[in-house]
Amino acid sequence: MAEFFDALTEDHAAMIAGQPVFFVATAAPDSRINLSPKGYDCLRILSPTRVAWLDLGGSGNETNAHLLADGRITLMFCNFRQPAQVLRIYGRGEPVVPWDRGWEELAAHFTLLPGTRQIFDIAVDSVQTSCGYGVPLMTLERERPTLLKHHARADPMEWAGKYRTRRTSIDGLTAKTTDRYIAGDPATIPE
Repeated sequence: MAEFFDALTEDHAAMIAGQPVFFVATAAPDSRINLSPKGYDCLRILSPTRVAWLDLGGSGNETNAHLLADGRITLMFCNFRQPAQVLRIYGRGEPVVPWDRGWEELAAHFTLLPGTRQIFDIAVDSVQTSCGYGVPLMTLERERPTLLKHHARADPMEWAGKYRTRRTSIDGLTAKTTDRYIAGDPATIPE
């Protein structure tokens, strides 16, 4: 049976800390629903009513565009070990990029990874837990290093040129630019 909470509890935080993957869902009017898995050590609970997640460049930037258009976001965690449980965070989020006010405060909570493009700052509206009895028992073999290796090898200026034109979602919604900023190089700050 589902239970709702106004904020994250210590038990919720412990459950979240034990999960190697979580899922993010967003949508905006007249757009597709976006649902993405997230791995790596990229989520932080900043308070019972605020979480943040470090986002790496990938195949698109739907979450960014959806949050600018609508703001709603859901994060889902499944306990693939015992006890069975599913936890959802419902909230409102915003993308924060390196040249935005608030970046330094948020970035201080993370070890920035190759390919970091933004941090999503999420205000928690409510938390829901449910049984998770239908979720299989699984064990983590290891993190997949491919995305980090890809970004570590990429030339930042080439990456910025390739993705500079990607300022819309697949449905044409405007996304905040997330071109890589190279510390100390003002030429890499987008116009």
